[in-house]
Amino acid sequence: MIDVYSWATPNGHKVHIMLEETGLEYRVHPIDIGAGDQFDPAFLAISPNTKVPAIVDSDGPRGKPLSLFESGAILIYLAEKTGRFLPTDPAARYATLQWLMFQMGGLGPMLGQTHHFRIYAPQQIDYAVNRYTNEAKRLYGVMDKQLGKTAYLAGNDYTIADIAAFPGTRSWQNHGVELADYPNVKRWHEAIAARAA
Repeated sequence: MIDVYSWATPNGHKVHIMLEETGLEYRVHPIDIGAGDQFDPAFLAISPNTKVPAIVDSDGPRGKPLSLFESGAILIYLAEKTGRFLPTDPAARYATLQWLMFQMGGLGPMLGQTHHFRIYAPQQIDYAVNRYTNEAKRLYGVMDKQLGKTAYLAGNDYTIADIAAFPGTRSWQNHGVELADYPNVKRWHEAIAARAA
């Protein structure tokens, strides 16, 4: 059984999508980040960075419990545990990992900042709104170019790179982006949204 400590955020959704895709048995423990649950000592023992998601797999390596935080690490772990969505061929594996890192280090944080400064900032700061909106558009452009060559981010197979990138792009309107301006991203987005998981 995998215990998932999460909230309805793009990072949290990555793990939920992966668990649904793999069919692993799990139970959810809501961590209400608006109420400050992420600072509870019990949660900090699992996620010392105070961020969701985190998991505890009671059947981890060698049958021992394993605790993990950081959505990218969790996706890699679940992919390796199930043998799904992370290729074993070295070239395809590294292609997947590079696009996963693109999401973790660029797309996710920058879309988060864009969303914050456009929607939630207590005062609109033109410099911040313009800076992050332009970066969001640039990153959508990077994805669009790649998706003009391949069906999915890392190639023609759906991988953890797509699972990581998809949740953040569901709020494209809040990023100041018109999805129609990125037809390959639009096609990719619709294909993933149509999946059962």
